[in-house]
Amino acid sequence: MLIYTNTTEYKNDIYDLAHLFFPNSILGEDDGIVIYHEFISSENEQTVTYKLGEFTKTFSRQIQECKSELQRKKINKRFIKNCLYDFLSKITKQELPWGSLTGIRPTKLAYDLIDDGLDPLFIKETLMKDFKVSEKKAKLVSKILKNQHCIIKNDKLVDIYINIPICPSRCSYCSFISSEYDKVKNDIQDYVNNLVLELKSVKRMIYEKAYVVRAIYIGGGTPSILTDKQFKEIFDEINYPISEFTVECGRPETITKEKLEIFKEYGVTRLSINPQTFSQKTLKLIGRKHTVQDVLNAYKLVLPYNFIINMDIIAGLPGEKFPTFKKTLDTVIELSPDNVTVHTLSLKHGSLLFDNPPDNDKNVAKMVDYAYTKLSEDGYEPYYLYRQKNQAEGLENVGYTKKGKVCTFNIDSMEETLSIIACGAGAISKRIFNLENRIERLANPKFLKDYNERIEEIIQKKLNFF
Repeated sequence: MLIYTNTTEYKNDIYDLAHLFFPNSILGEDDGIVIYHEFISSENEQTVTYKLGEFTKTFSRQIQECKSELQRKKINKRFIKNCLYDFLSKITKQELPWGSLTGIRPTKLAYDLIDDGLDPLFIKETLMKDFKVSEKKAKLVSKILKNQHCIIKNDKLVDIYINIPICPSRCSYCSFISSEYDKVKNDIQDYVNNLVLELKSVKRMIYEKAYVVRAIYIGGGTPSILTDKQFKEIFDEINYPISEFTVECGRPETITKEKLEIFKEYGVTRLSINPQTFSQKTLKLIGRKHTVQDVLNAYKLVLPYNFIINMDIIAGLPGEKFPTFKKTLDTVIELSPDNVTVHTLSLKHGSLLFDNPPDNDKNVAKMVDYAYTKLSEDGYEPYYLYRQKNQAEGLENVGYTKKGKVCTFNIDSMEETLSIIACGAGAISKRIFNLENRIERLANPKFLKDYNERIEEIIQKKLNFF
C-alpha cells in the first residue's frame, strides 16, 4: 500500500484504518492500493480529499474551537479518519465493527468523551454516530463502562507487574519477546537473582515515596515454569498488604501441587490457566506441547485452593471453524471459571503465522458473537477490552467476569488509570499523572541476556523515573 499525503503526521493513522479494509496490504509495498490524501485548513473551513484509483471524494467542515493544541490534533485526526472510513466503506462496500477506530483502547476514548462533558448515557449513540462503530460494539463499550466500578485515580496508588518471558515452547501465533526454556535454562537463575535485586530496590522506593500497592500481576511468558525455590525468592520481595495477586500459569503442564501450596502460602489470589483451545489437533498445530486432558487435570488440581481462576481462549486459530470454537467455549463454560478472556487471533511480525495466516472463512466474528451471547447467558459480564493490530476481521479481546470477580489490575492497565511499576526483562513501567492527564513510559531491555548484564543501570533508571 502506498500513501501520499500533505500531512505526514497523520500517515500512520491513515494506514492503520486503510489496512483494516485491505488486510493483505503492507505500507510501502506497491500492491496496487495507492491512496492520495490532502488536508487543507483555512480560517473557517477544513477539507479532506481522498483518491483511490478512479474514485475521488472531498469532505468539508467548519473549523471547531479547541482548548489546546493537543485537542486540535485529536479533533483533526478524528475528522481525517472518519472521512477515510466513509470513502473506503463506500468503495469496498464493507462496514467495520469498530468503524473508524483503530486505537488499542475504545473504552479509553469513551472515558475521554465523558471527561469532555458527554453524559455516559449517550456513549453508545455517540460512538455509533461520530465514529461509525457498529451498534453491537458500541453496546459492548457501554456495558464495560458500567462494570468498571473499581477505577481509582490516585497518583500514590500503584500496581506491580513482574515479567517472566520464558515458555516451554513457542506458540506459532506469538509475537512476544519470550524465550523457549531449553534455550535459556542456564540463564534463568541469574535472571531470577537480578529480578530480586530490582524488586528489592522497588520496595525501598515504594516505602520512601509513600506509594501504596494495589495489585500485583506476574505475567509472561509462562511464569509457572519457574521452580518452587525461584518463586519463593521472588515472593519474599513482594510481601505487600494487597487483596489481588495474580500469577499466570498459562501452560497446564507447569502447574504442580507444590507450586499451588507455595502460591497459597504467599497470598496469591488469582491464577490464569490458558487452554486457548480444546482441540487437540489445533494444540499440536500451534506448537503447544500439552494435551486437552492436561488442561482438565490442571483445572481439577487447582480447584480445591479457591483461587479466582481465569481461562484464555482464542477465536480464529489455524484450521478452526465455528464448531471447533463453539466446543472450546462450551467446555470452558462447563468448567465455570471466574474469569474468561476471549482473544481474537492477532498476527504480528515476529510470529511464525505472520507469513502463513490461517483461512477461517470469515467466521471469526461469528465465534466472538457466540462467546458474548453464551457467556452473557451464563452470568458473565464483559469488564475490559482491548484491540491489537492485525486482529482477525478487525475485532477485539474481551475479558468476562462473574459478579464480584473482576481483575482490577486488568482494568488499571487497560484504562491507564494507575501507575504500574514493571520489573523484569521486557517489562514497561507507566507513570500516570492524573491531574495533568499525562503518561510517561519506561521500558526494560527485552532480552534476558541484556537484562542480566544491565541490571544496575535498569535499577537506577527506574529509581529516577519514579
